[in-house]
Amino acid sequence: MGMDTLLIHHQVDSVMDLGISEKAFPGAQVLVAKNNEIIFHKAYGYHTYDSIQSVELDDLYDLASVTKITAPLPALMKLVDEGKLNLDLPFSTYWEPWKKRKDKRDLTLREILSHQAGLVPYIIFLKKVMRNGELKKRFVSRSQNQRFEEPIYSGYYIQNHFQRKMHRIINRSKVSEDKVYRYSGLSFLIFPELISQLTSMDYETYLQQTFYEPLGCNTLTFNPTKKGFSNAIVPTEVDTLFRNQLVQGWVHDENAALMGGVSGNAGLFGTATDLAKIMLFYQNYGLHKGEQIISQETIKEFIKVQFPENENRRGLGFDKPLLGNDTLDLKEAYPSPLASRSSFGHSGFTGTFVWADPENQLVFIFLSNRVYPFRSHRKLYELKIRTTLHHIFYTALINSPQKN
Repeated sequence: MGMDTLLIHHQVDSVMDLGISEKAFPGAQVLVAKNNEIIFHKAYGYHTYDSIQSVELDDLYDLASVTKITAPLPALMKLVDEGKLNLDLPFSTYWEPWKKRKDKRDLTLREILSHQAGLVPYIIFLKKVMRNGELKKRFVSRSQNQRFEEPIYSGYYIQNHFQRKMHRIINRSKVSEDKVYRYSGLSFLIFPELISQLTSMDYETYLQQTFYEPLGCNTLTFNPTKKGFSNAIVPTEVDTLFRNQLVQGWVHDENAALMGGVSGNAGLFGTATDLAKIMLFYQNYGLHKGEQIISQETIKEFIKVQFPENENRRGLGFDKPLLGNDTLDLKEAYPSPLASRSSFGHSGFTGTFVWADPENQLVFIFLSNRVYPFRSHRKLYELKIRTTLHHIFYTALINSPQKN
């Protein structure tokens, strides 16, 4: 592509070496695609700080909130395409319990997906299943039976109706009267059920048949330990809240775990290569090998900033550059200040980040387990690792004689 390969490798290696030495993460991957081709994919470090198992290019990562734009969101876009969802009708049109809630019945899907609806940011459902540091036996069992069918971790099973309880709590949660930008993952906990209702298919099956299989994203999956992959699964945190051991192959997010690992807010695992495929699919506005799986019009609507007048940078489900990002220096910017306004993506709590830029035809993927061994590790943010890496490729692109 005309970029200075030696310089790129030197700069990326330097940033990644700094991240590992400062314990921002024990290991990570960087993948970049330009003009629909992977031009850079490199693994660094180890799964853990004991330096035993090296990071490999086909390792599976817990994608955390990147799940939001790679699982429920494509389904919602497809349903909008098919006229089964309308962004500007009250969401209660489709989610019946909200018709009875005065503060929720008029909220639209557009407001909800752009985090403009005033929903509570997060509910810690783990508090509902624990008392004095112990799991309540009426909600969690150490043995599988007819009342406790769904595993939430090795040797732990959730009561069959607990997901309904979660939905009831979400339905009854408060809504802020101030309609300002306020990030909330709550609706993503009910989207799987909504998608199943509207498609008359199991949520996982629908995603596999409609998106992952056609796109060749063979590793994008929930609960990978059940799927028999030969790929190594990168561990996340030494959980001291309820699992009391290293979490590996099971979703890190507690709310998604209590849903049996299959959710819309988190729970998806996958490789960097498969993430690149789905981000390239978005960057190409829903076109894949000549088939328009989602319409251009719908994807362009979803990746557009929805409420800039409210100082809200978000698209529909997608994250966007900070408003005025191109005027900021690298320390203040998110993502790279050279990313176009049409670019979009999402980050994840475990240390993941994906971004696509249709204008510059650039996809950037960063996968790490920065929460190892504990989520209190915040050096990834403090050192601006992901933004700095992202910026390296934009700078190389600008300095390339073939940039156009």
